[in-house]
Amino acid sequence: MRFSLYRLVGSLGLFFALISSAQAVTLTTAVSVTGSASVIGALSKGSGTFVIDDPLDPANKLLFHSFVESPDVKNIYDGIATLDDKGEATINLPDYFLALNQDVRYLATPIGASMPNLFLKKEVARRWFGLFGAIQFKISGGVPLARVSWQVTGIRHDPYILANPIVPEVEKTDTTLVKKGEYLFEGYEK
Repeated sequence: MRFSLYRLVGSLGLFFALISSAQAVTLTTAVSVTGSASVIGALSKGSGTFVIDDPLDPANKLLFHSFVESPDVKNIYDGIATLDDKGEATINLPDYFLALNQDVRYLATPIGASMPNLFLKKEVARRWFGLFGAIQFKISGGVPLARVSWQVTGIRHDPYILANPIVPEVEKTDTTLVKKGEYLFEGYEK
């Protein structure tokens, strides 16, 4: 059996936990982890945010933002493209894009000018014959030298998520986080 030592800071102050990798651990009070934390496996939560020092008043305020969440395991890529003199833009995506994503979706919004003829000229593929080169897609039909805000999403299809799919809705049983008739959060009771 493998054990790991964790330094945890919670409402009880600093304490150390010796945790077996073969057992689940339940913490019932707030816990803060200072430094990096990694979860190998699924993470389930009631809500989630990131927190940073507020860039407008870093000495006095914190800024919280919610995670973007979905029942899909969706990755989001976006940016602003400047169209060339033919009203086109080729957008390169990360080298891992095709290995990680399937079921690609596209959005493109003109900035500063109406572009009723704007369209997706080429879907995500490798540059040459779909087999070699950079992974990219192409927007066309826009106003020359104008800008376009774009977004591409993809659903993960890597080996981990295929072996460990997220099931969005499950029946409560004796083995779920709470049993049938019990609630994770207050406010649902009748």
